[in-house]
Amino acid sequence: MFRLRRPSAKFAQVAQVAKGRTIIANGRGRRGMAGEGRDILLPLLIPALCLTAWYVVSETGLVPVYLMPHPETILHAGAGYIFGMPGEGAYAGRFLNNFAASLTRVLLGFALATALGVPLGLLSGRITLVNRLVSATVNGLRAVPGICWLPLAMIWFGIGIKTTVFLVAMAAFFPIYLNTLTGARLAPPIYMQAGAMLGVSRLRGVFAILIPLAMPNIIAGLRLGLGISWAYLVLGELTGVPDGLRAVIMDARMLGRIDIIVVGILLIAVIGRICDRLLFLAMRLCFKSAGRQLR
Repeated sequence: MFRLRRPSAKFAQVAQVAKGRTIIANGRGRRGMAGEGRDILLPLLIPALCLTAWYVVSETGLVPVYLMPHPETILHAGAGYIFGMPGEGAYAGRFLNNFAASLTRVLLGFALATALGVPLGLLSGRITLVNRLVSATVNGLRAVPGICWLPLAMIWFGIGIKTTVFLVAMAAFFPIYLNTLTGARLAPPIYMQAGAMLGVSRLRGVFAILIPLAMPNIIAGLRLGLGISWAYLVLGELTGVPDGLRAVIMDARMLGRIDIIVVGILLIAVIGRICDRLLFLAMRLCFKSAGRQLR
């Protein structure tokens, strides 16, 4: 006859943990729809409040129309600028061309900053000699305002896309470099040593160990760099380029079209947010370590 053994304490503990996880999972499933709805609606709360306040102020006449147009005026101007509806004159249907020009400048400058900032940040974070060689120069240039580079860039590259790409890349480089350096420096050396003991080469260890460990800081630097890229696009398009979202804003200022100015600002904000979200998704698709950090 076989006797049934009583479950050990360890087995009971494991069973209890598994049961608890099941209850939590079921609770998440029941609250899943409500949680997703809250995640979608909560970011819209502040814009909705601002829009409501704007509408109330416009309706009551507390702010003159020439200082802040009515939301309906902005909506009509935006529709004409984006879709080419009649009544907007020279601005009708110009959005796609301006958007394409501005997006090209931002992406080129951001890509150049990323290609320089991430590798140099990794090297500076792991190799003391490189950090000593580079850090003083980088921190010195970081203190120079972007407007100071504008006349020099115009002399070097002339008026056009090259000047804007240079200014965007210069601005985006610093947050990307500094955040990557911090992430590489904070990566525990024991992981690299363990990889070397297992026969992992240095180059493979960078991609398989160092970059995943530094990924949270790399992501933070890329997102900051992308946001600054859109901010410095405004500076780059001050050089007299005929197209671009900033060029339209400056042209509208000269003509007194406050509605087009507000439309341009809102479009840059929305496009910047969409680009940040696309960067978020691209990092999740390309890097498993980024997917773990961005959940």
